[in-house]
Amino acid sequence: MTEPHTHSAPADGDLPPLVELPAGDSPARVRLFNRDFVLLWQGQLVSRMGSQALTIAMMFWTMEATGSASLMGALMMVGTLPGVLLGPLAGTLADRVSRKWILVFCDAGSGLVLLGFAVPFFLPDTAQQVLISCLVGMALLVGVLQAFFLPASTALIPDLVPTEKLASANGLDQGSLQLSTLVGQSVGGVLYKLLGAPALFVIDGVSYLFSAVSESFIRVKPQAEPEESGATARSAYRKDLIEGLRYVWNRRGMRDFLLLAAVVNFLAMPILVLLPFLISDNLGKGAEWYGFLLAGFGGGALVGYAAAGGIKLSPGSRAAALLSMLVVQSCLLGGLGFVYRPWLALAMMIGIGALNGFFNIILTTAFQMGSDESLRGRVMGVVMTVAMGIAPLGMALGGILGDLTDKNLPLIFGLCGALIVVATLLLGLRRPVREFLAFSATAGE
Repeated sequence: MTEPHTHSAPADGDLPPLVELPAGDSPARVRLFNRDFVLLWQGQLVSRMGSQALTIAMMFWTMEATGSASLMGALMMVGTLPGVLLGPLAGTLADRVSRKWILVFCDAGSGLVLLGFAVPFFLPDTAQQVLISCLVGMALLVGVLQAFFLPASTALIPDLVPTEKLASANGLDQGSLQLSTLVGQSVGGVLYKLLGAPALFVIDGVSYLFSAVSESFIRVKPQAEPEESGATARSAYRKDLIEGLRYVWNRRGMRDFLLLAAVVNFLAMPILVLLPFLISDNLGKGAEWYGFLLAGFGGGALVGYAAAGGIKLSPGSRAAALLSMLVVQSCLLGGLGFVYRPWLALAMMIGIGALNGFFNIILTTAFQMGSDESLRGRVMGVVMTVAMGIAPLGMALGGILGDLTDKNLPLIFGLCGALIVVATLLLGLRRPVREFLAFSATAGE
């Protein structure tokens, strides 16, 4: 739940290129759907579909094999923690070396990790402890690689499209995430029942390799890479890292909003961890309905992305509207624990997705456009780390609470939803945050 600016665009024919490239290199960016952006977008669409199927495979295999909510929470925590710890380092790296080749390396590495760790699941009589260790290793290594992937990917998008089309490009990028959720989760739940977890691990591994190949053909202006080496390079790296942290810290509205995002994500994690138990215990359904609910979230987010590009909010009303959306979304999240009808749960997930999609697109664009190009990777790395800073603890806590309360979902969901509302009112109504959400050019300076 983090991420923000929009400009009115002139006619496409009047747009200057975002980057001037040498002759024989990438052409000037005058269209949103140019060759290089499409290569990035299609690769991410495919790999994200595989990842959604992987989520179902890991969570439901763990639930069916062990019945432990604590283990499920720990598994999610292991996959998320690298992004939190490595975000600023990864963002600094994205400003110092080729962002394109960071993407290729990370996606290729993720694919090979998944294919390698899938092997023991196909071997007969493999001990359950070994398989659980494979899941942990899979989640940890892919989490590390994707921690470096995400800041580089977000920082690369403005280099591939015209400035005036950046909000639309972000919408398409996030739209691929939610379209993959919509398709990957709904199909993944069915495939899990038909093929089992090992086959889904292989599918995800192949999807990452496809993405790496697609990204390798992207043409982009070469980045100015530092010439330092040895101790000088390490010192310069630390200096760049501190500069990125200071850049965000000195913008009070941005800083305070990221604190709110961290609290919200922490409190939302127990709901996410215990969602499979909601499916099996409250709704009386199987893995396919886990996929349907997450697909509903993805479909709703697509609606939110489209609305974010079409609805123009004045600066004065934008902050109030966004905070109201966050409150309503929190109420829907908390209310899920009291739902026993599958179709009502699906409708609520669609609503949650729509509100979340609208919110995130506006905020992502503002962070990108409000950051200097040379600092963009560092800013996005800091955003990722702070926004998700304590989320892994929320995942672990959700699993522990689930086991301690014997899966008392109304209590846990309702409490988390109520606390998110309280946090939104306490932190979101502060003047610097409201100015930041209104996209005041001087907010927090």
